[in-house]
Formats: sequence, C-alpha cells, structure tokens
Amino acid sequence: MLPGPGVPPGPGSTRARRRPRRRVAWLAALVAVLAGAGTAAVAVATGGNGGHSVTVRTPDGDLIASLPLESDRFAVSYRNSIYTTLAEERYRVLPDGRFELVEIAADQLAVLEEYYAVPGAPRRAASDDRRAYVVEPDPARPAVFETLNIAATDLGERTLWVPGHPPVPVWQRVVSEDPTVLLDIEETP
Repeated sequence: MLPGPGVPPGPGSTRARRRPRRRVAWLAALVAVLAGAGTAAVAVATGGNGGHSVTVRTPDGDLIASLPLESDRFAVSYRNSIYTTLAEERYRVLPDGRFELVEIAADQLAVLEEYYAVPGAPRRAASDDRRAYVVEPDPARPAVFETLNIAATDLGERTLWVPGHPPVPVWQRVVSEDPTVLLDIEETP
C-alpha cells in the first residue's frame, strides 16, 4: 500500500528526512576528490542549465550517484520481497523540486493488485516497457516526496532508471552495513 499521513514512504523505506539542496559545484569537488583517491566516479550533473539531477546519498550525505534529468521522469525498480519479482515505481519531478509517484509497474499482477492495493485495474504495459503491467497509484493517497529513503539491499536490488543514462544498480554501490539511501532531486546550476 502507498503511505498515508504518518506512514513511512515507499515499500522497504525508512522515514523521509529533509536534506538541504546542494549545489553541483560541491558535487563536482567531491567526485574529483573520490576519483583522485581511486574511487569509481559517478555521473555528476554539470553544465549550468538550471535543470535538475536525481541524486542518491547515504544518510551522512556521501554521494552514491547523481544523474542529470533530460525530462521530468525517472524510476526506481526493485525486487519485491514478498513476490520475488521485479517492480518499479515511476516518478515525475514537480517544478518545486519535489517528486511524485505517477505510475507503478510490475512483472506480476499480484504486486500491483495485492501489495500496492491500488483501486484502478492494472493493464498490460507497452511492448517496449521494462515491466509487464502498469497502473496509476491511488489518487486518494498522493505520494509526493522531497526526499525518499529506501533500503538498497542485495535482496531488493534497487536500481535507478533515468532516461538517457544507463541504469544505476544502487544496491551494488552501498558499501556500509546500513543499506539506507536517500533519493533526492537537486538543482543543476
């Protein structure tokens, strides 16, 4: 089910915390330091077009990934722990930098009908979709986030999908014992 007031956002998530928006210059400096230390660099938005990037950070603020948005859409897929099949939450970035769940997709109907318990009937996805079925979230329970806390575990296989970029297997990039990561939208100067 989608979260209501006082309920943690998103399956497998912890409570959402507000994080300050950071400027890309700070991110570029961090990546330069990490790259100099022999750490694998991640894609960082640069360019100064006033757009947005989807970022994934640890609770301490360490950058895991940052991908510039070419549109207002992105998705996070995961392996559902109950049904053990893949599902995906699809988001739209709002003008104020928050993001809203606009579609849920899954390989198995039960994930949409039972796990999410949405009121609308799922439908077959388009032939070029990553998942087999899609459905809109419950309009009576809008899911709008400033920051989304998710658990990036080996079991859940959380993966970030941003159009125009290769998928980012977030779960493979978490190297601490705490699998919590914070998904956010940050401005690109």
